[in-house]
Amino acid sequence: MSGEGGAAGGTVWVVAGAPGAGKSTVADLLLRRLDPVPALLDKDTLFSGFVAEVLAAHGRPYGEREGAWYDERIKVHEYGGMTAAAAQIRAAGCPVMPVAPFTGQVRDPARWRSWVAELGGEPVRLVWVASDGATLRARLGGRGRSRDSGKLDGFDSFVARVRPDEPPPVEHIAIDNRLDAAPLSQQVAAALARVTRPCGHAPGG
Repeated sequence: MSGEGGAAGGTVWVVAGAPGAGKSTVADLLLRRLDPVPALLDKDTLFSGFVAEVLAAHGRPYGEREGAWYDERIKVHEYGGMTAAAAQIRAAGCPVMPVAPFTGQVRDPARWRSWVAELGGEPVRLVWVASDGATLRARLGGRGRSRDSGKLDGFDSFVARVRPDEPPPVEHIAIDNRLDAAPLSQQVAAALARVTRPCGHAPGG
């Protein structure tokens, strides 16, 4: 599929959703179909080691990847770095795909508009990976990562905070990754078909 450039540069494909919702899987399916292929910025890949060092330096639990302390001292820098990198990459016309929960950014229309401006302006496409509590518990428990321990220990509070099955109040492409949902490959293909331009090209770049 060919892509559009846009005055601001390459398209930003934001893949968001709760931890454990399946964002990485959806991102991989998108990357296989988009042409030009966006540069992938996955939060866990970029910052996992850094976060572990900061938590250890402050005597915090390794699995504390959610909550007020983490948001104020770590997440703000993770997201700030991803935003700056995405804006820099797409300024030269390269599409980019940030992958992270982005809960605060996608839940508030005013904050979303501000973030789009920080990313360099439109075109920015939000792909929301929907889940639910039962699915998250199964996936977080099944993948056996120690960094998920904080989420599982306070699971009810975690689910209430991330609201995995509540769609964002901003324009988005919805992908349902609950346990009983249709195959993701079918959903991604259908979603990209819906955003295909009249001339027959999907907005990949």
